Amino acid sequence: MKTIEVVAAIIRKDNEIFATQRGYGDFKDWWEFPGGKMELGETPEDALIREIREELSTEILIDKFLHTVEWDYPKFHLIMHCYMCSLAAEAIHLNEHEAARWLEINDIYSVNWLPADEILLPMIIKELESDSIENKDMGISGEEYGGQEETTSSCKSNLENVDN
Repeated sequence: MKTIEVVAAIIRKDNEIFATQRGYGDFKDWWEFPGGKMELGETPEDALIREIREELSTEILIDKFLHTVEWDYPKFHLIMHCYMCSLAAEAIHLNEHEAARWLEINDIYSVNWLPADEILLPMIIKELESDSIENKDMGISGEEYGGQEETTSSCKSNLENVDN
């Protein structure tokens, strides 16, 4: 069985993550984290920055390594290196995906994830929840951390920045 090594960006903005819907191939219409194949001699981090530029026409900051998933699909074995990331630029343009959504913790299971991506969801929820607890422990109030109204409006604003 052929092995494919890829990278994936779990792009976070406040307490939401960015999900993309595949627009091609055997898994068309399934949801995934953006990223793609590593090129020969490329580090996972370099591949991730390149892939996000190609797929979303934006820049990211790689915040930390999350996990490497290994998954057997019917036609190939996948090795996927996954990183928690944040946006360095607000505008996002979908070059390869048919749709995208910002998902809060409560909505994270509302899309049909590819199996290898779905494995990550409990880890991502833990990351989002632990960061939220740390902010409370540090005495950061909702207003200082963006506030509900500001967060809602920034979500709407950020969705408007996703250009199909």
